[in-house]
Amino acid sequence: MKPIHFFFAALLSATSAVAEAPVVVKAVATPAAMGWDFDVSLAHGDTGWDHYADAWQIEDSAGSILGTRTLHHPHVNEQPFTRSLRQVMIPDGTREVFVRVKCSQTHWKKERYSVSLNR
Repeated sequence: MKPIHFFFAALLSATSAVAEAPVVVKAVATPAAMGWDFDVSLAHGDTGWDHYADAWQIEDSAGSILGTRTLHHPHVNEQPFTRSLRQVMIPDGTREVFVRVKCSQTHWKKERYSVSLNR
């Protein structure tokens, strides 16, 4: 492979690897006086303001959004990182919710992370 072609192939490969969606490493739901508190740990190849994990949300089984946590800045040197969302109102009888993650380039990830609600 010619040097210039190798350079562009390597650049394209690196860009693809960086553009991966965030991954939920762990999610904990705790019953609170008002609703539920969630602590969610994410891992993502944040590179700076141009590409970082910028939100996660709690959804029910039908995909209805119960709460959203916006992440206002990149976490380049803090991986994985944990952020919380407090007092999320969950409908009575719900035994499982899901965390869906988002990054500034890949947007909302199709796959969701299951969280059991233990009362």
